[in-house]
Amino acid sequence: MWKLKNPKPVKLIVGVLAADENCLAAAVELLAQKFGSFDFVSDTWPFDQTDYYKDQAGEHILRQFVSVERLIRPGRLAAIKHRTNRIEQKLARKLSLDLYRPVNLDPGVIEPSKLILATTKNYSHRIYIGRKMYAEVTLVYDKGTWCPLPYTYPDYRQQNYFDFFSKVRAQLLEQLKSQH
Repeated sequence: MWKLKNPKPVKLIVGVLAADENCLAAAVELLAQKFGSFDFVSDTWPFDQTDYYKDQAGEHILRQFVSVERLIRPGRLAAIKHRTNRIEQKLARKLSLDLYRPVNLDPGVIEPSKLILATTKNYSHRIYIGRKMYAEVTLVYDKGTWCPLPYTYPDYRQQNYFDFFSKVRAQLLEQLKSQH
């Protein structure tokens, strides 16, 4: 019989898309309340590689990432995606804007070798992770570099994202080292 191993803990990140600075601030504040302290918060960047969310969140969407300080078990990703969906719905009601989805929250995890995003949508490269959720490996970390895959979203191919994810990855490695 083979001996099964528990997976190592991972870093939870959440990508935030927001209609404006107020929506972004409200989302980041609520994420901190629900998931705990952040060790990193990215700069705010324009989300302009696609107009996919324009009808939901308006013309000038902002992007920011947060990294949760406490490590999590990777098997929690489906439950976390449900939780971020509820946060989105709460914010849509609270912010009272004339927009269907003023905040979009995309949780994912960083492992030493990859970044995985959770999604509600199935597709050929996505794997079912339970609770009506799917996940995809969005980026692979290889030979000191983040490498996009053929299906990686256009915005996730940017160097500023890679720089942020590298900081989070380095923190993860330190946290894992200190656990031994």
